Amino acid sequence: MPRARRVLLCPSLAALSLSLLLGAAQAETALFSAEGYRIGLYRSPTPTQLQGASIIDTPALQNLLKQTPQPVLIDVYRRQWLQGHFIEDEAHENLPGSHWLANTGDGDLTPPWQQYFARHLQQLTAGDLTRPLVFYCRSDCWLSWNAVKRAASMGYKTLYWYRDGLDAWQAANLPVTLARPEPFP
Repeated sequence: MPRARRVLLCPSLAALSLSLLLGAAQAETALFSAEGYRIGLYRSPTPTQLQGASIIDTPALQNLLKQTPQPVLIDVYRRQWLQGHFIEDEAHENLPGSHWLANTGDGDLTPPWQQYFARHLQQLTAGDLTRPLVFYCRSDCWLSWNAVKRAASMGYKTLYWYRDGLDAWQAANLPVTLARPEPFP
């Protein structure tokens, strides 16, 4: 084999080997828990279906907000939690009237976070499992998908997933308010 071909072949084989190695490592990283919750790459394209919930867009949400009883709006955007406190490192806005249950969309919730989620849902619905609940986060955000799935597993029946969330609301030039997470625990 001529020397020029060997010089080109070695870097090409090295690049191919590295690519295969990295691909295999990514394939081994689980994206879902055994229970079916998304546990990684939360900000990535989301599905267009979610069993147990209706997926709604901004006009549908606006119509829901005119109904009685009005749905409970639940924002599940993450907030850093450190030594028993939420870290307010940057402002977060949400839809007016929302309840921010920070970090409850994570795929693996510890028992205290699971209790936080369950307690707030029970309080917000007064124990009515048929009370409409709308979960949201941002567009391409699996956190709200997880939260809807979790609420369904707890027996809540009237669930909506505002799939494109705060980003779609803001794109429609609708009002937002400064948010604060609901107290933990």
